[in-house]
Amino acid sequence: MRETKEQPGRAGGAGPGWLVAAAFIGPGTVTTATVAGASFGTALLWALLFSVLATMFLQEMSARLGLVTGAGLGEAIRGRFHGLARAAAVFLVVGAIAAGNAAYETGNLLGASLGLQGALGGSARVWAAVVGVAAAGLLWTGSYRVVERAMIVMVGVMSVTFLATALTALPELADLVRGLFVPRVPDGSIMVVVGLIGTTVAPYNLFLHASAVGEKWSGPEALGPARRDLVVSIGVGGLVSMAILVTSAGTIYGTGQAVSSAADMSTQLEPLLGSWARVLFAVGLFAAGMTSAITAPLAAAYATAGALGWPRDLRDARLRAVWIAVLGTGLAFAVTGVRAVPAILFAQAMNGILLPGVAAFLLVAANDRRQMGNYTNGRWTNAIGAVVLVITILLGGRALASVFGLI
Repeated sequence: MRETKEQPGRAGGAGPGWLVAAAFIGPGTVTTATVAGASFGTALLWALLFSVLATMFLQEMSARLGLVTGAGLGEAIRGRFHGLARAAAVFLVVGAIAAGNAAYETGNLLGASLGLQGALGGSARVWAAVVGVAAAGLLWTGSYRVVERAMIVMVGVMSVTFLATALTALPELADLVRGLFVPRVPDGSIMVVVGLIGTTVAPYNLFLHASAVGEKWSGPEALGPARRDLVVSIGVGGLVSMAILVTSAGTIYGTGQAVSSAADMSTQLEPLLGSWARVLFAVGLFAAGMTSAITAPLAAAYATAGALGWPRDLRDARLRAVWIAVLGTGLAFAVTGVRAVPAILFAQAMNGILLPGVAAFLLVAANDRRQMGNYTNGRWTNAIGAVVLVITILLGGRALASVFGLI
């Protein structure tokens, strides 16, 4: 925790928007964007563009809520509802975050284990157990910050490599423009579309951001720097995600190659790195998984604490119980031998399906004049929020219908 808060407009290190960007550039993003490009070329770029814009919009509401109220999204929901409505809202939020983050954690641990397996060999299940135990130890002691920063640096190196490789593998300009601005859902792509949205507009990031802005700034006067921070950071994160999809589309799409392992995914970096592609990709995937494996249980603990009115103290036994449950559930699934790539794709799709509920609660909280005063959403903000909400509901509903064989 920071002892002091910066004054609005002053520089001073990375803002909380970069935490959000680092959280969604995890193994889920790498895997889902790679599969999207390898399977459908540039046809699903529009889903990433939509998800990046939706992320900026929703995270701005989350940051504004945190700065104006001095509380997180969980606390805002708790204060907005009463009686049975409060109980139902808290149950839905805690259930959604717990279920979503447990699935997300499975993908994080499997992603990190894929990276270690690609670099060192051995069993992915054994590596998943090692990563899970290491993450638990770091969270328990609170000494994860230095490790987390080192992991973010490694993810950054991998991201720069993807951006450079994308420039060497750019598709035809017409295909690129069509993929970005003409929404299409090719046969068999609906779960991938929802996954691309779920891995970028991660529901738990909405809780994390509202709490994190209060550690750097104080009061609504900081809205300007907070907005600049999130636009730049999320924009860069979105550009990296698009670079992964474009790289995969330019190097794997049309070759008939299946994507089922870290080695398969690393081939997209070979035009730039040659024989070193596998090593750098493995290290980056491990770093992305390890960073997210720490962040996801923490976010679940903070969200639950806010919704239930607990103190946000990681030494509190109840918060420890929450992150242990999320990490333990993810670890249990990761070591059972489930196939890594399908499991990671499922986790991202589940987040996309859960997103509309959390986004709806955020919209309600951002329109609560008792808490937000003059900083409630304006007419256009609510209109855009309604559009985002409807699109996520339609895509999530179509994904569920696909799972149950209704379409």
